[in-house]
Amino acid sequence: MSSEVDEAPAEEVDEARQGLLDALGDLAVGSVIAGNDITVRVANERWHEAVAFCRNKLDMDYFCFLSGIDWLVNPAISGEKVWGALPEEEGEESADAAGSEEPTAGVVTGVAGGKTRFQVLCRLYSLKTKLGITLKADLDEAAPSVQSINDLYRGADWHEREAWEMYGFDFPGHPGLRHIYLPGEFEGHPLRKDFPLLAREVKPWPGLVDVEPLPGGGEGDSDAEEAAE
Repeated sequence: MSSEVDEAPAEEVDEARQGLLDALGDLAVGSVIAGNDITVRVANERWHEAVAFCRNKLDMDYFCFLSGIDWLVNPAISGEKVWGALPEEEGEESADAAGSEEPTAGVVTGVAGGKTRFQVLCRLYSLKTKLGITLKADLDEAAPSVQSINDLYRGADWHEREAWEMYGFDFPGHPGLRHIYLPGEFEGHPLRKDFPLLAREVKPWPGLVDVEPLPGGGEGDSDAEEAAE
């Protein structure tokens, strides 16, 4: 019987996407290469610079989309919104797995990490190399803002307007942030997780329902009541 310990096979390196990451250099503050894809987090103040680099140096000539994320957690089935309520160690594990800086206690911000409740992200693609990249950046919770990339990709105009309207993100440099879906006097940002939805105030998500007893009673009643609880 061999005394040698079998070594775990070395993980295959995605050389093409690793090349993109190497080219970005210190623009990347967090990154994940997995599933034939790459996600890179950049500093807020270097957002425009990073997008420009991808367009001009990495041949990312196709703009796919721009949107936002609200990482407000909602562990309560009652519908109560709770920010930062996840266990601290769970948030730390997620950050370690993403290779990012240690986040604020309880903050879990997914692929490539992060330290804030709000993030902006955009997807770019190269028609030449057939490679795509997702860029993301942290936004200040009190005043979420990041420089517009409308001058780099004209298609970002509508997407930034939507993120401004639905998340309340500001995009300095955008030629005209204005409503797309909502009336001008509308207050609030519907895609924020703490936005009050009347339907959820009456019947909280994910579907707590009132169950009426079956005619004549019986075991079905108790089963239905237990399901409702």
